[in-house]
Amino acid sequence: MMGMLQGKVAFITGAGSGIARAAARLFALEGARVVIAELKPELGRSSEEDVRSAGGDAAFIETDVTREENVRNAVRQSVARYGTLNILYNCAGGSINQDAPVTDVDMAVWQHTMTLDLLGTFLVCRHGIPELIKAGGGAIVNMSSGAALQGSYKGHVYTAAKGAILSLTRGLAGQYARHGIRANAICPGLTVTDRVIRMFGDPRKTDSPMKGMLEKYPFSVGDPEDIANVALFLASDKARMINGATIAADGGSSAY
Repeated sequence: MMGMLQGKVAFITGAGSGIARAAARLFALEGARVVIAELKPELGRSSEEDVRSAGGDAAFIETDVTREENVRNAVRQSVARYGTLNILYNCAGGSINQDAPVTDVDMAVWQHTMTLDLLGTFLVCRHGIPELIKAGGGAIVNMSSGAALQGSYKGHVYTAAKGAILSLTRGLAGQYARHGIRANAICPGLTVTDRVIRMFGDPRKTDSPMKGMLEKYPFSVGDPEDIANVALFLASDKARMINGATIAADGGSSAY
């Protein structure tokens, strides 16, 4: 039985850890050849080995999504290795503890977050889309956040960056549909990655400050594989009727 991404080449940013690493493994098991576009070599090589040990095909390419020339070269190396590019999954990014309401936040947080989350997504699309066009079409999956759907998150810079990604995604969907390219965004809820545990503790433990969320929204805390499954569907031809959409994968916490 053929996998959902058989014959595809996927470029996944931040794939050395968290949701993106889970996606790299899942995409490869579903038949894709995966580029692990990761800044930290130790994480990138570990993820590549993880995919290969599971029987998949992956290549780590050191990538700093905040630097345009670096992104351009990473895309070129990907095409040189695999001959084409069909999927862009922009997953690199994240919030930092120093984020705060707009009247209090240090401007260094603005520079860091906007550069990593928004500019990084922009640059990968800027240099990856021409390759998707050459391939006859493809899929873009951008990582936004549940914070972009609500007004309760006090990290206003992260909220702004992730909200901008939703608008960018809709713009991409409208502009490049005629080239056979779909662009969609995922807004994850709280996902138990190593980074989240470092920042907030394990939200499933009884002493976690996030415990109240689980009580109010029983499905609101997920694992990296939960979000990777959504990305897999959006990247596959099974989602061919979905373009310009925002998928809230947050257990309903943004809905009521």
